[in-house]
Amino acid sequence: MKKFLACLLAAAALSGATAFAQQQAAGLQPIDRIAAVVDEDVVLRSELDRAVANITRQYAGRESQLPPRDVLERQVLERLVLMKLQLARAEQTGVRVTDQEVDASIAGLAQQNKLSMEQLRQQAVADGGTFADFRNSIRDELVVQRLRQRFAQSRIAVSDAEIESALAAQKNAGAQYHLAHIMVALPEGATAEQIKTARSKIEGVQGLIDRREVDFAAAAVRYSDSPNALEGGDLGWRSLDEIPAAFATLVKGMKAGDVSAPLRGASGFQLLKLVEVRDESQAASANTITQVHARHILVRMSDTTTEAAAKAKIDTIAARIKGGADFAEVARQESQDLNSQAKGGDLGWFVPEQYGSDFGIQVASLSDGQVSAPFRTDAGWHVVQRLATRQTNTDEENRRARISDTIGRRKLEDEWNRFLQEMRGEAYFVDMRNGLPVEAPAAEAKPKG
Repeated sequence: MKKFLACLLAAAALSGATAFAQQQAAGLQPIDRIAAVVDEDVVLRSELDRAVANITRQYAGRESQLPPRDVLERQVLERLVLMKLQLARAEQTGVRVTDQEVDASIAGLAQQNKLSMEQLRQQAVADGGTFADFRNSIRDELVVQRLRQRFAQSRIAVSDAEIESALAAQKNAGAQYHLAHIMVALPEGATAEQIKTARSKIEGVQGLIDRREVDFAAAAVRYSDSPNALEGGDLGWRSLDEIPAAFATLVKGMKAGDVSAPLRGASGFQLLKLVEVRDESQAASANTITQVHARHILVRMSDTTTEAAAKAKIDTIAARIKGGADFAEVARQESQDLNSQAKGGDLGWFVPEQYGSDFGIQVASLSDGQVSAPFRTDAGWHVVQRLATRQTNTDEENRRARISDTIGRRKLEDEWNRFLQEMRGEAYFVDMRNGLPVEAPAAEAKPKG
C-alpha cells in the first residue's frame, strides 16, 4: 500500500505541477496547497495556517515563548497528522458521532462559557475560519474522545488491590503535586544510537534551563515531543497514586520550582518540573464535585432492532413525554436499561461523566427539570431528564471511584502515547510545506487508493 501511495503521490505531484504551470500561464492562482500527505489523506496549507494562527493568538503577549515559525509549523503539523491518523482509525473501527451529539456538545460549551449560541458563533468566526469549521473541529474532538474511550475499555483495567494500595498511600501522602514535563520520545526497540541521540538532546535542553537561557515552559514548547508540548508541558495536579511509581519518590523529595535530572521512562527521556505543592486540605476543597440527579429511557439496537427502528421508537417516546406523559411511567414501560427501568429510569446522583462523555455532555447541557432531545451513545438511543444538581465533597465511595479513574488515566496516558507513536511510525507521511497546488475542496483533495 505504501509503495502504491508513493507512486500515486508522484503522479499527483507531476499532474499538480503541470496544472500549476498552466494556472500560472493563465494568470490563475490555486485555491489551496497541500502541506502534507498522511496515508490516504492530506493536510492542506490552509488547515496548517489556521492552526498556527490559533496557537499564536493563545500566546499573544508571550510570543517569545514560541519557537521559530518553521519549528512551530512542524509541531503543529505533527498535531494535525496525529489527528488525521486518529480520525482514520476511528472511521475504520466504526466510531461515529451524530449531528445531535455535536449540537449538544456546542450547547454545553456555550453554557459553560455563559454565552448565547449567537455569541459563541460570533466568537468562533472572530477566531478565524467559519462556524462550519468550528463544528467540524468539535465533531473531530468527540470522535477522538470516543476512540480513546474504546481504547481504554479494551486495554485498561484497574484492580481492587491497586485501589487499596493507592488509598493507603493517599492517607499517608497528604499532598498533591502540580507537574510539568519535557519528553524526548524513543520508539519501541530503540537502537543504542537512538538512545544516545535522545539522551544528548534531553541533556542539552536541561543545560539551557539550568543556565536560564530559556524557562521550562518555553523549552517544552520548543523541544518536547509530548502531545502537551504547546501547553508548556503542563501535566496538572496529581496525587502520588497518579504519578508512575518510578518517579513518585523523586517528586516527594523535590521543592516547588525544582527540575529533575533526565529520567528514562516508558516513552523516552523526560525532565520533570514540580511547579507547586498543595496540602490535603487544599486538595479536598479543590475536589468538590458537581453531581446531577437524572433519569433516562434507553432503546438499544440489536440483531432484531435496527438503528432506524430504535431511532423511530425513541422519537415516539420523546413525543409522548413532550405531550405530557409521565416520564417515570414511560420509562417503566419502554426503557431497556434493566438497572433503572423498575425505578422509572432513575439513575440517582452521579457525576456527569460517570456514564461516558456522550451521556455526560447531554446531561450537563440541560437545566434542572429539562428533558433532552433523543441522542445516541454506544449503549443505544436515550432521552434523559435532569432533575437536580448539587455540589458535594467526595465521600469514601466517590474517593474509590476517583482513585480508580486516576489510576486508569495514568495507565491510559502511557498506553495511548505508545499507541499514537505506533500509528505515527507506521503511517505513510510526506512533508510538503513548499506546497502542491490543489483546486478541489479538502474533502475532494484526498488521494484515492
